[in-house]
Amino acid sequence: MLALEGIRILDLSRAAPGPFCSMILSDLGAEVIKIEAPPGASRLRAGAASDEEKRGVAYQTLSRNKKSIGLNLRSEAARRIFYQLVEQADVIIEGFRPGVVKDLGIDYETVSQINPQIVYGSISSYGQDGPYRDVIAHDLNAIAMGGALDLIGERGGRPVIPLNLVADFGGSAMCLGIGILSALIARSKTGKGQYVDISMLDSVIGLLTSVAAGYFRDNIVPKRGEGATAGAAPYYNIYETKDGKRITIGILEPWIWENFCREIGKEDFIAYQADKTKWEELSTYLTQLFLTKNRDEWFELLSRKNIFIGKVYSLDEVFTDPHVLHRQMVIVMEHPTEGKVKQVGIAVKLSDTPGAIRSRPPMLGEHTEEILAGLGYSAPRIKELRQQGAIG
Repeated sequence: MLALEGIRILDLSRAAPGPFCSMILSDLGAEVIKIEAPPGASRLRAGAASDEEKRGVAYQTLSRNKKSIGLNLRSEAARRIFYQLVEQADVIIEGFRPGVVKDLGIDYETVSQINPQIVYGSISSYGQDGPYRDVIAHDLNAIAMGGALDLIGERGGRPVIPLNLVADFGGSAMCLGIGILSALIARSKTGKGQYVDISMLDSVIGLLTSVAAGYFRDNIVPKRGEGATAGAAPYYNIYETKDGKRITIGILEPWIWENFCREIGKEDFIAYQADKTKWEELSTYLTQLFLTKNRDEWFELLSRKNIFIGKVYSLDEVFTDPHVLHRQMVIVMEHPTEGKVKQVGIAVKLSDTPGAIRSRPPMLGEHTEEILAGLGYSAPRIKELRQQGAIG
């Protein structure tokens, strides 16, 4: 048994946050049907997939455990199919600009009339209301507007772009998943679905809760690279090692700082952890100290002493690390044309109903006929809809 078995999700989303959210839910057992635009019905796809695109699909981890149906939702016939799917669905996910789903006739107000139990989740740049409602944004824009980008980077330097991990994956995708699951639990009590409005900007600000608390308390605007956990403190920093690699120490607790100082033979440093006037002296010493051993030597030495330490890995090192492999964060799928394909494993570990990788990422419209047949469409009618450009 899988935790979300019996939950059906219609995923209309395209950009990273929606598909990442539905991937997590599908890994945990939900049936996810990707509603994709057929070739020619979207600016994203003008024609049939090339051989290279087909090969790329095998590695599209965000699409695993999902089915794909091609629907041109600007077609009345395709919308009727969508409404039939809504009748049998529990959740809808979409990531269009505010107003687009209403123009298409697939908005929450419309579909909740068809299925009052539907949980409808929307991800947008700035939310479904407010002055910025119609402004578009990607992760970088949202973390800039949310105040996170200004805080990331070295003191006196430019802000550093942290991949698209904050607003896309760590923020809005996770908030959407929590919102959907919360709405499903509420539905089990009330019998009614509801609308879940997720803003990338809101999610970024939510991640800054601790930082904001300090600002609200002291009315002091934090500066990039000057906070204890932002690169200013010698006890929470990155250091180069003898072999040209890097190590991180993240020692916030005074008793562990004391253990660390004793381990490196600098007991006089114990009293200096909170003394900012001594931080430059400590940083200079630790910079030279870590150059005396290789990265892995430092890790083996200090991790055994219960010191907060981590190796700065390149991605190839991550996916060959014995602990990562033990935790099954690298999985291998069998693919009919690509053979063995590696993917990132399932991060959510459940003891009784663990997630599972049940199917490979599908080609666009791979399950169109299967899904339509399940709705009662005959083969001639499916052929006719395809010729009309309603399905793909």
